[in-house]
Amino acid sequence: MKHFDYCVVGGGIVGLATAYQLLRSRPGASLVLLEAADTLASHQTGHNSGVIHSGIYYAPGSLKARFSKAGAQETKDFCREHGLRFEEPGKLLVATTELESRRLDELEKRAAVHGLDCERIDGAELRHREPNVAGVGALFIPSTGIVDYPALALKLAGLVTESGGQVVTGARVTSIKESSDRVDVGTAAERYGCGRLVVCAGLQSDRLAELAGLDIDVQIVPFRGEYFQLPAEKSGYVRHLIYPVPDPALPFLGVHLTPTIDGTVTVGPNAVLGLSREGYPKFSVNVRDVARYVRFPGLWHVARANLGTAAREVRNSLFKGSYLQECRKYAPGLTKEDLLPCEAGIRAQAVRRDGTLIHDFLLAETARMIHVLNAPSPAATAALPIGRHLVSKLARPVV
Repeated sequence: MKHFDYCVVGGGIVGLATAYQLLRSRPGASLVLLEAADTLASHQTGHNSGVIHSGIYYAPGSLKARFSKAGAQETKDFCREHGLRFEEPGKLLVATTELESRRLDELEKRAAVHGLDCERIDGAELRHREPNVAGVGALFIPSTGIVDYPALALKLAGLVTESGGQVVTGARVTSIKESSDRVDVGTAAERYGCGRLVVCAGLQSDRLAELAGLDIDVQIVPFRGEYFQLPAEKSGYVRHLIYPVPDPALPFLGVHLTPTIDGTVTVGPNAVLGLSREGYPKFSVNVRDVARYVRFPGLWHVARANLGTAAREVRNSLFKGSYLQECRKYAPGLTKEDLLPCEAGIRAQAVRRDGTLIHDFLLAETARMIHVLNAPSPAATAALPIGRHLVSKLARPVV
């Protein structure tokens, strides 16, 4: 058995940021990071939209709100320090109806609570700034940025190894056993003993918590976020990130247009129930994943509460014309031919047995372990302060 002071499970951006923050705060500590996949950042980190979020949507006082604002600044500072490219095109929350315009009033108030700069503009100014976007008005948040999160994650991994940490890929965890003096972590090839364990396993977080013997009342339900991208000749179709005004009655945000750091513009996502936690091609099915959540009462509570939304999202998934109508609410010039294939993402959504969707970060802790059970968007933006938060919890004495 190999022995370390710390073990981090999960080679996405949250796990890597945690390992990075640990070694910054504890120079000389021994640390190993275990990632099940053969490459780092291969799941949620590698399949997101690349947005550096401002935090405007999130409830004041929530961890998401706190970590998003701090994380946006820290992400940009990290990129400057290490020569990683990012841009700040800003975000336009576009109202297409008078009801949505009234909802912008509330978002403008929330921006003030969060201390975020924003600018309210009318329909004429919106058309001036974005000729291809239609709406009665918008809220502009200039601090919203874009970045390559997989590149940022790989930089974090490099800094971890430079500080003496070990990063092991292809190391799927098969056992976790906590005792009074250590935690034993097993993979198919090796066993690791550590003083403290942090699990940032994303789509597999509930399974690893149960593997460690934790009694949790949440389960990960995967939701596919299906995207299109615009053709190369329309790479400048929008200058800003174009987002809808969120409907408080709906669990997910809806389709938006996002310029990415590589120059393409993505359109999406929708949100449909995934039939595989790690299957990205359309119609991927993992029988074990499906069997697990169909036995989970929380899924059926969510389904009953969102039948209309679910039917619409499935229709949008199956029919490009239906998806296009969502886009044309504020980008009326788009055509079917403009919607080119783009790889999907899968969101790890924690759901309680009573059907409650967990919208904030959620941790489960024991004397020697911390399990991150839910790390929703803006987890990539907030990865550095999340890592620091987890490290602060590890500073507490083992009791």
